[in-house]
Amino acid sequence: MNSIKTIFNSALQEHLEVMAKIEENLREEIERISYLCKDAIEHKNTIFFMGNGGSAADSQHLAAELVGRFVKERKGLPAIALTTDTSILTAVGNDYGYEEIFSRQIEALVKPHDIVIGITTSGNSDNIIRAIKRANDKGALTIGLTGKDGGIMKDICHRCIVIPSSNTARIQEAHILIGHIICEMIDEENEYELEY
Repeated sequence: MNSIKTIFNSALQEHLEVMAKIEENLREEIERISYLCKDAIEHKNTIFFMGNGGSAADSQHLAAELVGRFVKERKGLPAIALTTDTSILTAVGNDYGYEEIFSRQIEALVKPHDIVIGITTSGNSDNIIRAIKRANDKGALTIGLTGKDGGIMKDICHRCIVIPSSNTARIQEAHILIGHIICEMIDEENEYELEY
């Protein structure tokens, strides 16, 4: 049986190795995506997040950072997590199937030039794949946060960050870090005089 110290040291070491790979290989892509999100908000578009399980929690977390406040005091920014409305999720799941819970919302809510961010550690979640395809059809900019080999997501998103790990926990830790970096860059780069 592994001791807590062994588990701790192993998890921390693996985490640090993944972070080092992100710094070495993904910095420019994270910066590019941050500026795309900034530009969308400046042009009065909305950022939509979606994911399952822990990735659903990350979607809600990141939407809250934009609508509420990340670090700086500013106006609320247009962001929506498609994981939060239980009436929609259960109605669509019951009537059309779980695989349509996000794509139906995309059909109803997303406009051209909005941003749709799909978060899936495998890159192969069927409901995320369908929603990304629907968002592409509607003229949104699609962004994937994935891991492992990127799965289907890396081939259908306009931009995709593939975390270099096969460990779900390490991938999720990286996703929330990248989300926070994007939120901080949005805060730094905007004055947000959003008048509708």
